[in-house]
Amino acid sequence: MNFSSNASMVRPLRDTFQTALTKNVVVVALCLSINYINGTLVHTFFRHRIFSENPRYILFIHMVLNDMIQLTIAVLLHVISYAVFTINVSFCCFLLMIAVFTTLNTPLNLASMAIERYIAICNPLRHAQICTARRTYSLIGLIWLMGAIPILPDLFILLATEPLAFFHSRIFCQRDSVFRHPYLVEKKNISHMVYLSFVWLMLVYTYFRIMFAAKAAKSDARKARNTILLHGVQLLMCMFTYIGPLLEGLLLYLFPMLLLEMRFTIYVIVHILPRLVSPVVYGLRDQTFCKYLKNYYVCCNCSNCNMSQAPQNVTSLKPLPQIKPLF
Repeated sequence: MNFSSNASMVRPLRDTFQTALTKNVVVVALCLSINYINGTLVHTFFRHRIFSENPRYILFIHMVLNDMIQLTIAVLLHVISYAVFTINVSFCCFLLMIAVFTTLNTPLNLASMAIERYIAICNPLRHAQICTARRTYSLIGLIWLMGAIPILPDLFILLATEPLAFFHSRIFCQRDSVFRHPYLVEKKNISHMVYLSFVWLMLVYTYFRIMFAAKAAKSDARKARNTILLHGVQLLMCMFTYIGPLLEGLLLYLFPMLLLEMRFTIYVIVHILPRLVSPVVYGLRDQTFCKYLKNYYVCCNCSNCNMSQAPQNVTSLKPLPQIKPLF
């Protein structure tokens, strides 16, 4: 199957203005809705000290913030591709660097959350000593460093191999168009395989260690094991980012006349829907976080009701009698 040749025959197709407007409105609406939900989680986290001192919630809120950044960049690139089609290479490179950072951060953050649950179940007496808030923030810094390792050499190679005029030109903003050296494409695929294999091994290891520890202690660690399984489900959704081009090529080979519809569907499934998993799975599943989140919405509704009823109460009040001055 020659996916590339088939895709090149239909690549010049463009959406009509109405279709393009509809797709962008849908994407922006989904972005704003998901970021609003994630924003309420972030607001709840910073309002209550009980969360800011717990490593589990610190890693969770880092994943939420990472998803918000990743979703915003993905939607921005989508809108730019329709609005102006091509942008400056330097600006495109800046956006792609942030996108790559956040994309690689997600599986590493999932692995860190799995390790924290493993320590809490298998070594509970030392959990408070090992998993401190300070060490958790240091771990987040390490996550960003490991996320930068695969892409920073690509940037240096790009600066060394491309002429200066290339960075002042305009290009359709996607990674393979900017980092177009064959070595960089192969290196990207290998680094993704290494990162995902490491995270999968970490999830499998922590899952079975938690299960064996629960059996040895004759206790129920079902919630922790389910949490690890949910990490695995989210990691599968993260893999869509890496298998997206292969899936797109396969669908274009099977349905060459539905190129634009297939690309938009894959874009929504790969880049938007996984960002909704974090708040739904972790924020609403956790009883403590869900309780504070409900209190936040109840307070917001009460304040809105009071504001709406305030003018009526003011008009219904009788005028106060005038008070004579004492002096």
